[in-house]
Amino acid sequence: MELKINIDYPQVFELVCQLPENDIQSLLRQLQIKFEIPQKTKKQTSIQELILQAPTWSDEEYNDYLDTREYINQSRLQ
Repeated sequence: MELKINIDYPQVFELVCQLPENDIQSLLRQLQIKFEIPQKTKKQTSIQELILQAPTWSDEEYNDYLDTREYINQSRLQ
């Protein structure tokens, strides 16, 4: 015996949203396996995380840079 139901995407989405969170996570894992979607690993970071972890200048280093830049610009005018 086979039963087929025709429902559209918004209806499927609403049904999935009604699932408990652990069932949604399980569904997501099963879909990733079935359709061979690579899972995000902990080694992959977002661009925002990368930028936040980047080295920065201290106020003193930045002021030194501005002073040096001004000195170079002044020497070009002479």
